[in-house]
Amino acid sequence: MQAEAHIIIHPDGLDASVLQLVAIVSCMNGNWLWVRNKNRNTWELPGGHIEPGELPVEAANRELFEETGAIRYSIKQLFDYTVRLDGAVSYGRMFYAEITELGALPQSEIGEVKAFNSIPENLTYKRVQPRLFKMAIEYLKG
Repeated sequence: MQAEAHIIIHPDGLDASVLQLVAIVSCMNGNWLWVRNKNRNTWELPGGHIEPGELPVEAANRELFEETGAIRYSIKQLFDYTVRLDGAVSYGRMFYAEITELGALPQSEIGEVKAFNSIPENLTYKRVQPRLFKMAIEYLKG
């Protein structure tokens, strides 16, 4: 059995210089958008690496467009997080996006975008993303 991921939420934020990743919990018409990489048959939250010189919010906007085709949306920062898993540590920032319009899916590693009313069963990062998703929903509820 694989070890559980240790996730720490930092509601007051981390120094942006340590952040490596962004993840975006995305809602459209009351459903949650999840994406599938062309090379996998599993689902994941939109998101990815922060490029050198890029602000986390810029990375979130870029990744949201690249992975979902979102062209009309509002986006807001929720919290920063640390994930410790299998001896590795990563630092990320969670965002929430309310999407009102999707355009064509750009040429990228994403093969499909699908709306779900809850967390899909077949996940790429099943030890991390369901917990981050639930934490984001709880954060949004206040």
